[in-house]
Formats: sequence, structure tokens, C-alpha cells
Amino acid sequence: MGKRFIDLSWHEFETLDYAEKVPYFNREDRPYHAVVAQQFDRGMLDRLCLLATSIRRIAKTRAGMEFLAGLLAHKRAMLYFSQPSSRTFLSFYAACQILGMNVSEVRDAATSSEMKGETPEDSVRTFSSYVDLLIMRTPVQGFAEKMAWLLSSTERPVPIINAGSGKDQHPTQALLDIYTLQRSFERSGGLENKKIVFVGDLARGRTVRSLATLLTLYPRIKQYFVAPEPLQIGADILRQLDAAGVEYEVTSDFEKVIPLADAIYMTRIQDEWDKDGESKKIDTSRFWFTEQHLGLLKPTGVILHPLPRRQEIAVAVDRDPRAVYWRQVRNGMWIRAALMATIFGRDRDIADYFDSGLA
Repeated sequence: MGKRFIDLSWHEFETLDYAEKVPYFNREDRPYHAVVAQQFDRGMLDRLCLLATSIRRIAKTRAGMEFLAGLLAHKRAMLYFSQPSSRTFLSFYAACQILGMNVSEVRDAATSSEMKGETPEDSVRTFSSYVDLLIMRTPVQGFAEKMAWLLSSTERPVPIINAGSGKDQHPTQALLDIYTLQRSFERSGGLENKKIVFVGDLARGRTVRSLATLLTLYPRIKQYFVAPEPLQIGADILRQLDAAGVEYEVTSDFEKVIPLADAIYMTRIQDEWDKDGESKKIDTSRFWFTEQHLGLLKPTGVILHPLPRRQEIAVAVDRDPRAVYWRQVRNGMWIRAALMATIFGRDRDIADYFDSGLA
């Protein structure tokens, strides 16, 4: 069993490092809450990716979809998205539907009692009274962690899935990115020994932060961080890579690293975090992937993007088979379904159905 949140005050828990927090989020070899990328080890990632593929294949038939829809038909989930989202929201919504879960939603705090002065903590605790799972997206860094601590200390604990928190974490995006990379390299030796290039707003891109963390679990991966200086990757991530013994390079020379890349992970400017429009003062055009850059990329290379995009990937690039960002979108539905099935202990049922040959 994992450790009990009730043994620590919020202040005590908040000051722990990630390695110390992990036993509180996981129960044995599976997540109970899915809050930070650091809680997933290599074994968990491999099992989740295998399960996602099994779900994807089972869902190809009507009988398979009926089987999946019966797994969690007795469970209720709430999507509490106090930060704007369409892609992540719909991905989770579809994943819940695949597993037969009844779904309720709050997509704007203005429609809740927070407008009457209720604290976000009280709002979320109220929501937890009606459902068996809370999926949260919030602009407040650390809020998903705090609610996992709070709800686990109540008479009716429910799992929390972090669907994006502040500029810090987006663990399920990292899961779908890992799944996309694994699928992309199935015929070229797997994810090990690859060079992964991150480009764009790396300082505020929570998807980059979470994925860079998970990539440390794969041997001999070199990470490149390509950005203008004000948007370069944070020192805290580099310290994690140093501690894990991961090779990396920080640079502003995009064209130099394109021929080296096995995967290029493009990101947009995260100007929703601007205070005075400071992003508009930064010239990012040198960090856009154009149609001409396709000639520099390996035939086996792939281009990813968490989306939405702006100018950082030319629309003409979409036609190239190495552009896998639309596959990323669909992969999110499968890996999130795999995560929820695992949290509720239905992963073995899915594996048995798949192994039976009925899929």
C-alpha cells in the first residue's frame, strides 16, 4: 500500500521532494492519483502503453466496445476544468465514454459557488461527494497535489487525475507523448538510444517539463532544448537530468540539431502567462518548423506537437508522414482510458479479454 496523506499536514507534504511524494500517489505498482510525471516508473509506462494498444484494438469491434463500456459503467467521473481546454477535455470525455463512465462537468468556475466566495478547495470537495473520480485542469500550480492530499484525508477519498496544473505539470500529456513515441519507433529499435529535440517556449511549457522527466526512464536518450534565451528550459529540469545522468544540450541553433533528431517536439508560445505582453517582444521565427526543414529531418524522424499550434509548424508539413501530432491527439484518448482502467483495477480484465482472442 502507499503511504497515507493523513499522516502529514499540507505544509509538511508540500515541502517533500518528488521522490518522497510518490508513495502517497501510488498504491503498490499502480497509480491511485495521477498527479505528477515523477510517480510513473518504467514498468508502469510499459504496462500503460501495452494496455492502451489493447484497448485500441478491442474497440475496433462492436462486441469489443460493448465489453469496454461495461467495465466502469458503475462509476461516475467529473471533469473540473477551470482553465480553458478543448483537446484535453474531449480526450478525457471520450476515454470515460469508452469505459462506460457517467460524466459530469464544470468548465468555468464562474458557474460554481466560487462566485459566491466559496474556496476552490471547498468546491472540489463538494464535487467529490457526487463522483468516483475527479479530473482537474487548473491554472494554479500545485492545486491538483493539494486536492489529492485533502481528499485522501476525508471520509470519502476519490482519485485525482491532473489534466494540467499551472506551468508545472501535465502528466497525462506526457503519457500520450511517450505512447506516441513508442508507437513511432516500434520498427526502429524502440525509444532507447534516441535523440529528442524540444523547441519553443520551454520555460513555461508544462508538457515539455513532464515529458523530459519521463524520458529519463529510457536508457541512452539525449535531450536537446532549443529556444531563445528568455524561453529556455528551467534550471530545475536540468538538475533532474543531471541527477539522472541524462545527456542533454541547451542551444538556440535549431537548424543545426534537426538532422540529429529522431523526434522533434514543437511547442507554441505560452503567452497566456504573460503579464505585460513580454512574449511579443521575442522573435521566435527562427524556431518555426517550415516545409524546407523536412529535407533536413531523418527519414525515420517524427514531429510532435501537444497542440494547439500557431505559426511554429507550417500547415504544409501536415502532409508528411513524419508529422505525427494528429496521431498524438487520438493516442491521448487511448492512454487516458488505460490510465483510468488501471486506477480502478480493470487492467487485468482488459488484458484477459485481449489475450482470449476475442479482440
